[in-house]
Amino acid sequence: MRTDGWHLTDDVDDFLARAGDFLRSRPALHNTPLTDVEKLRTRGADAHGAEAAVLGRLESGGEVRAIFYRTPRGHLSVTPLSAEQADTLAAHLAGLGHFPSGVIADHATASAFTESWQRHTNAAPTPFWRTRLYRLGALTPPQPRPEGRGRVAGREDRGQVVRWCREFCVEVGEQISIDLIDSGAWADSRFGDRHFTFWETADGIPVSMAAATSIVGGMVRVDPVHTPAHLRGRGYAGAVTVEVSRAALTAGATDVVLFADPANPTSNALYQRIGYVHVADFSGYRFSGAPETGWRRHQRPDQREGATRSG
Repeated sequence: MRTDGWHLTDDVDDFLARAGDFLRSRPALHNTPLTDVEKLRTRGADAHGAEAAVLGRLESGGEVRAIFYRTPRGHLSVTPLSAEQADTLAAHLAGLGHFPSGVIADHATASAFTESWQRHTNAAPTPFWRTRLYRLGALTPPQPRPEGRGRVAGREDRGQVVRWCREFCVEVGEQISIDLIDSGAWADSRFGDRHFTFWETADGIPVSMAAATSIVGGMVRVDPVHTPAHLRGRGYAGAVTVEVSRAALTAGATDVVLFADPANPTSNALYQRIGYVHVADFSGYRFSGAPETGWRRHQRPDQREGATRSG
């Protein structure tokens, strides 16, 4: 019989057997865990480099209430928690000798965990990331529609896709993806499992690009959307986003989501005009000054599925 509290494992299949229903219960809010854990399942340890997966679930009353997992960069990605749950998790991880390099979560959870983590470890937090999550409501194509058409990118378009993804990463400051692309490790980048679509002019010249994940738990995430700077302001980004959004719905997705930089009023206004509705804001913090860094491998069976009571 399992106790209430946090249970840790490196067995992805067992984790999904126990926590999969919870993740699928809110596919929009849980969109990133759904795709990241699915990548772990299909690619194994390679998805986290040479390191084993670290996943955890919070059980209470026989039900899973929250989960976390270690990202490839060593951050803690966690679903929404109360302040008390965040404190319990921080104490549990510190007690096990797990020291993540940072945390990524909805803004309230990230803030609560960061405060608790600093109290338990003296690790100094530095904010490094903010984003806004949208979910598609009623898809509304932009008017007027720009000249041209959507076209699914094929193998022959790989060079163009890679160049534009790198350009996108330079603009948003995503250095880890730039490094992977430059080293030829396309499959290990966050774009390696995407399905790309171009918006192209009547004479077949690509002018904008959007991508989408495969359906996981009924959810598709649109990511990234990119138009070269000299082609912006002509409606291409809205048109190509509508194309991939419609394709996701046609394929059977129940939740189509995307993230936008809250500091970019143009993209936020665009997504809302075509039918996307704000769901939540997310934040990321890096930690420094901890007594040690990294994730320890579980050494004993009782630690391997370690649990702590939530009180």
